[in-house]
Amino acid sequence: MTSTFAIAIVGATGSVGESLLQILEDRGFPVGDLHLLASNESAGRTLPYKGRNLRVRAVEGFDFKAVQLAFFAADQSVTLAHADAVRKAGCSLIDLSGALSAEQAPRVVPEVNAAILEGRTAPLALTSPSSVAVAVTLVLAALRDQVQVDRLVINAALAVSSRGREGVSELARQTAELLNGRSFEPRLFDRQMAFNVLAQVDEPDADGHGLLERRINQDIKALLDNASLSVAVSCHQVPVFFGDSLSVTVQASTPVEVNQVIAALDAASGIELVEAGDYPTVIGDAVGQDEIYVGRVRRGLDDPCELTLWIVSDNVRKGAALNAVQLGELLIKHYL
Repeated sequence: MTSTFAIAIVGATGSVGESLLQILEDRGFPVGDLHLLASNESAGRTLPYKGRNLRVRAVEGFDFKAVQLAFFAADQSVTLAHADAVRKAGCSLIDLSGALSAEQAPRVVPEVNAAILEGRTAPLALTSPSSVAVAVTLVLAALRDQVQVDRLVINAALAVSSRGREGVSELARQTAELLNGRSFEPRLFDRQMAFNVLAQVDEPDADGHGLLERRINQDIKALLDNASLSVAVSCHQVPVFFGDSLSVTVQASTPVEVNQVIAALDAASGIELVEAGDYPTVIGDAVGQDEIYVGRVRRGLDDPCELTLWIVSDNVRKGAALNAVQLGELLIKHYL
């Protein structure tokens, strides 16, 4: 990569935006001009990049003709408000919010389905999928030759950072109040989050499914190119600051050979397999790391075609920011 590229990060002051900025620096992304953008309230702040402090500007009124690639790490409403201007400016877009349809912005994890981009031309709009979908499909991609998946059941214990910086601040506030014997009124969550587990992470629809649960379902089907795949998803909010913890059960079409599964996971790039008798955790293993950690690999008690795994990953770094940067690397190598 000898050329440099003008880049914008929208939502730069959020936890994912700041992680994006750090990973761009860590991986030597060929950044030329770098534009940090956020809401009017966050404009004027500065963020460090390569020994300099860069000032954040308001995204409103920004001319996307000034950049070749824009990362959107803000709410869905922000992406929807600016996606058309990005397209008209001839700028490629990588969205982390899931605001755009699969037709507008295909869901891509480079290690899983990069081939979907073959034959396309810039400017491109891509979606970096939900962090849960990134972790699950990376593991399943490593098992393509060992397991033919008929059904997935995912129980996802999600850190409060899935709600952004506000989620982290609210858990810290509630914890401090309780430890000091003080009462409080919940602000972000609908009830006490500290020392508690919430059965849902967003408002359910008429059928009882949350928006994120539906997004994970759709992301996984798109990434695995299997619209008929049965994917059951339950998301729970847990009092952890960072890191997804997933219990995943795979219903395979043929009996599972656990030794072959373990060997494939052990050989897979980007996956750290924890030996039998031990298991990974977000705090002890995944937070701050670029790998997906897998443990408790076992066949079903009653069904030899059933495989259950425990998967943990850093939802902000690996599940969001790193995958988006890898998509950017893919674009500048082949399409920009």
